[in-house]
Amino acid sequence: MSLIPLGFECDSISALVIGGGRVGTRRALSLLESGARVRLIAPAISAELEAESLKSDRLTLERREYLGAEDIGDAMLIVAATAKPSVNERVALDAHSATRAVNVADAPEKGSFVFLAAHRAGPVTIGVGAGGVPNAAGRIRDSIAERIDARYARAIADCGEIRQRVLAESGSDGWKEVAADLIDERFCESVEQGTFAERAAKWR
Repeated sequence: MSLIPLGFECDSISALVIGGGRVGTRRALSLLESGARVRLIAPAISAELEAESLKSDRLTLERREYLGAEDIGDAMLIVAATAKPSVNERVALDAHSATRAVNVADAPEKGSFVFLAAHRAGPVTIGVGAGGVPNAAGRIRDSIAERIDARYARAIADCGEIRQRVLAESGSDGWKEVAADLIDERFCESVEQGTFAERAAKWR
């Protein structure tokens, strides 16, 4: 599978998760955290999801078996995460027939998208894929997470604030000038050494 990393604005995404066990729970909660509306179908649903459904109006639980293509509805993203490979394969086939994006937990090659191992630091999001080997992706993500921490979150927040002001006052040409100085080859070094705030101060 050849991947292209994409970032979805999930507030406008409707998702369907088939499976209420450990993997289905993790996928559903990840989608919810990103802002998606999630419908989950499974005959057995984790207590964690049951509790979450009481707090979120974006999560709908249906305690039953997957029936077929009619269950897809308006879902844009579909996750097949049951403990039964035959059911997951059926979900994948139905999703492909409906031209919807589908993730197959136990057979990524049968789907059209995968979940990257993600790390978030404020507005910074990093996703790691490792050729269908999730443990390796997680290890790489954790290594990156040790470096990309709250310092980067603060720096990006500063950049965003400056960018909005400069665009309003000087347009895109003004921002290009500022960005060339502020986000140059010294950017990461200055963030990690704690000197970025000083560099940003002159553009405030």
